[in-house]
Amino acid sequence: MITEEQITKTAGRLADLTFNLLANCQEKENRLAIQYGLTQAEFRCLRLFNAEETLNNKQIAERMNLSPSRLTRIIDGLVKKGYMSREIEPHDRRNMRVALSEKGVEIVKRLNDAYLGIHKEILSEIEEEQHSPLISAMTQLLSALEKWIART
Repeated sequence: MITEEQITKTAGRLADLTFNLLANCQEKENRLAIQYGLTQAEFRCLRLFNAEETLNNKQIAERMNLSPSRLTRIIDGLVKKGYMSREIEPHDRRNMRVALSEKGVEIVKRLNDAYLGIHKEILSEIEEEQHSPLISAMTQLLSALEKWIART
């Protein structure tokens, strides 16, 4: 039987690991964004889109957990760079529809390929027999976190 002390110690280690993992993931995204002349927020916004997808500003703001004004600045930057197009929704002028331009579809493909390449490099640093248990453990951790978020 696991003691309360052991649970506390494990929880502390998990807290430290997830904190450091988040910081390193943000650094990874920031480096990739800079490589493509993007801000980290622009990078994250572009990664939300599939080639044919159109989203409205409310959907994007919810997915990115941003205020509408902050999102507007991000989309302004992506429109200016030629990666996105936007139009006001005719039935609700407070909303805009946002889609990738042709240039945006290409940059998202390049970003996704680079992102996958980075993760292949990361996996190469981990013993092959640990890949499956790693994915399983991370899937369980994500599921537990999502359940915790849904309860609170």
